[in-house]
Amino acid sequence: MTVANSLHRLARPARRETLTHLFSVGQAVRLKGNFGTFPKTEDIYHVTGTLPPQGGSPQYRIRNDDERYERVTTQDHLEPVRMAPAEDGATLIERTFSHGQRTATQQSRDQKAEAGQAPAQT
Repeated sequence: MTVANSLHRLARPARRETLTHLFSVGQAVRLKGNFGTFPKTEDIYHVTGTLPPQGGSPQYRIRNDDERYERVTTQDHLEPVRMAPAEDGATLIERTFSHGQRTATQQSRDQKAEAGQAPAQT
């Protein structure tokens, strides 16, 4: 028995790990930015489907609402988008400058609208 044969017999079979998809269908994702990449990295995409792995990384079909076509990309080119939860119907400017507190005028309008006294204004 040669050394090569004994090493071959002792070698463990290559373990093939199952690659799991980190993103689910419908999840908001963003393409990771690399120098010189197109499209813009601030564009938000939604996962429309999962595909088998390519090159050791699971693949996804993604789509931006402003585009009429889907893209295919690998998991290592995507990152999740953290969506800020809406705070009790407050607008962005109210959350930014009022620390989430709505103005007295807006609260008054909302209370009247709920009571049926006046139509709500947005």
